[in-house]
Amino acid sequence: MTKFSDLALDPKVLQAVAEAGYETPTPIQEQAIPHALEGRDVLGIAQTGTGKTASFTLPLITLLSKGRARARMPRSLVLAPTRELAAQVAENFDIYAKHTKLTKALLIGGVSFGEQDKLIDRGVDVLIATPGRLLDHFERGKLLLTGVQVMVVDEADRMLDMGFIPDIERIFQLTPFTRQTLFFSATMAPEIERITNTFLTAPARVEVARQATTSENIEQKLIEVKPSRKDRGFAEKRAVLRALIKAEGEACTNAIIFCNRKMDVDVVAKSLKAHGFNAAAIHGDLDQSHRTKTLDAFRDGTLHLLVASDVAARGLDIPAVSHVFNFDVPSHPEDYVHRIGRTGRAGRKGKAYTLATPADEKYLANVESLVKQQIPRGENPMANVVAEVDEAPAPAPARTKRRDESRPQERRDDRREDRGNRRGDRRDGPVVGMGDHVPDFILRSFARPAKPELDLEQEADADEAQE
Repeated sequence: MTKFSDLALDPKVLQAVAEAGYETPTPIQEQAIPHALEGRDVLGIAQTGTGKTASFTLPLITLLSKGRARARMPRSLVLAPTRELAAQVAENFDIYAKHTKLTKALLIGGVSFGEQDKLIDRGVDVLIATPGRLLDHFERGKLLLTGVQVMVVDEADRMLDMGFIPDIERIFQLTPFTRQTLFFSATMAPEIERITNTFLTAPARVEVARQATTSENIEQKLIEVKPSRKDRGFAEKRAVLRALIKAEGEACTNAIIFCNRKMDVDVVAKSLKAHGFNAAAIHGDLDQSHRTKTLDAFRDGTLHLLVASDVAARGLDIPAVSHVFNFDVPSHPEDYVHRIGRTGRAGRKGKAYTLATPADEKYLANVESLVKQQIPRGENPMANVVAEVDEAPAPAPARTKRRDESRPQERRDDRREDRGNRRGDRRDGPVVGMGDHVPDFILRSFARPAKPELDLEQEADADEAQE
């Protein structure tokens, strides 16, 4: 069995790896690291949770062990699609490079440009960034990419989903053509394959699992939710979610709940909190400090349920997530693989539940087509409750008596006569509201005057005129 000590890594890196408690590399690490150390371009394809981050971080530190960074000219560049993933790469770098003198800078949104400019001005060996913030610094004249020796693109398929491909192409063109490129993705869409063919030179293709496969450590269940009424679908899905969490009991030590829309993330999180669950939301519209604080609480166990959009589907390396709940079937089938990949990591077992309504039939078919298997159906814990509600006969409307049924016929006749008299009084009496004076125009007649009679001679003249 291959060990890290067999991979020709820098001794200082091996020391840091041993201190982190790792001894045996994962398949992607075992196959990708030797090619990277040889200076070859690498195209790595592996499902999420297989250790891709270390497969480029460890050789990167080794390759940069000699040399010195210059101001505003980083020696290497790591691109990540989200702030969370970029921050995670930075954390990995800190762990594995702690015995070296290499420096890094993290360029992500939500942080002031001033602090980031100071780091770049000093010179950094490793620049970790999201594409948008990197180009912002470049366009401000604060950054040069002509000194990049190694470029890493992580989660390339997520870059495609988020619309970063034009930015990636531009960044490639700003770096030297002599650079070494390490390109990692869980799936290979045609657009990504086009980029690899354009910008990578004879890459070593490392594929440790069939594309878009799910881990065997994850027990998957599909819960079918059939709303009793169209306008109750959202509320009834929330009830099913709560019932599933309660049914798992202590086995659900923590969980990530994924929604397709940011506004639904907030609603589901508030609903869970209102029902006594320890839950919080995270999505792209939240302030970066708030997102970081929420993730830290989830990592240290003080937060039990994390309700997230797909911004958290990539890059969250939290080994002990016991459950994943897909509140919505993802609209992009690849996201299913990445979502449930948040559990069952590092050899652990995990469970993934997906709630599906009849309206999700198309998305569900796309997911099952991608993973090439039917997701096992599970029992809806609320099915019996919903059935009882649906089968219960509707209460008969209370019979209300007509207003006049309780009155004698004579009394009704008297009231009609009274009303008639009052109406007659109003018609015959003076005009109310104008005093004794009535304006002249009210009394004036607007009837058209009668047509004067014509004598026989006039009628004859009129007839001739018409002819």
